[in-house]
Amino acid sequence: MQWRDTGFVLAARRHGESALIIELLTQEHGRHAGLVRRGQSPRWRAMLQPGNEVAAVWRGRLDEHLGTIGCELMRANAAHFLDDPGRLAALNSAAALATTTLPEREPHQAVYASFARLLAALDSAADWRAHYVRWERDLLAALGFGLDLSRCAVSGVTTDLAYVSPRTGRAVSRAAGAPYHDKLLCLPDFLWQDAPADEAQLELGMTLTGHFLVRHVFAPQGRTSPAARLRLAEHMRQAAGPDAQTGQQRQD
Repeated sequence: MQWRDTGFVLAARRHGESALIIELLTQEHGRHAGLVRRGQSPRWRAMLQPGNEVAAVWRGRLDEHLGTIGCELMRANAAHFLDDPGRLAALNSAAALATTTLPEREPHQAVYASFARLLAALDSAADWRAHYVRWERDLLAALGFGLDLSRCAVSGVTTDLAYVSPRTGRAVSRAAGAPYHDKLLCLPDFLWQDAPADEAQLELGMTLTGHFLVRHVFAPQGRTSPAARLRLAEHMRQAAGPDAQTGQQRQD
C-alpha cells in the first residue's frame, strides 16, 4: 500500500542505531507515523525538525502497519525561529499538542489548515501569541470540545462577555458573572471579538485554553500537558509580568 501527501513534521524519535520514527500532520491522512531509514543522519535530522513542511510518501504492506516514509523538504519553517525563543516555543508547543491530542490516521483537514496559518503567523505576525492562543481554541473545537463564546449562557446577551464557566465552556457576561467571578475563568476580549491583546490578556487566554485541554483531553487519560506547552505558558507568564491577573480573576 502507498500514499502521497504533504505534511508538517510533528515529532521524531530514534529507532535502533540509524532510523527515526517520525510523526506527520498530513493534509489528507491526518496524524500519521512512519519509519525513516537512515533518519539519524545529519541530512535527515535537519529536514525532520518540528514544523518543517515535507512532501511525504508512505509505504506499508498493510494499512495498519507502521510502514516507511520518504520525505522531500518543501519549506524549512523551523529554521526561521531558531533566533526567537518565544516563537520557537510556540511552534514546539503546537507540534506537541497535535501529537498528543489528535487520533492517529484520521483526517483532520481543519487542524492542518489552522496549523499552516499558525506557522505563517509565527513567521511574520507581530501578534503571533494571540494567533497561538486562538489555535488552541480551534484545536479544542476540532476535538469536539469547542468553547461557546457567542453569547452569555445566563442572560443570552452578546456583549460585554467577561467570563467562561470552567465546567461547561460557555461564556458569561460581566454583569451575570460578577457575583461568581472568583469561580469563573476570565475570557480575554481577543478570543471572542476582534480586539488587540496585551501580555496579561494573552496569559489569561493560555490559562483558559489550558484548563479545557487538561479537563477534556489530558486528565481523563491520566496525563498532564506536554512539557513544550508548559514551557510556552511560562514564557507567556514571564512576559505578562508579576502584576498580571490569574485566570480566575478579572478587573471590573
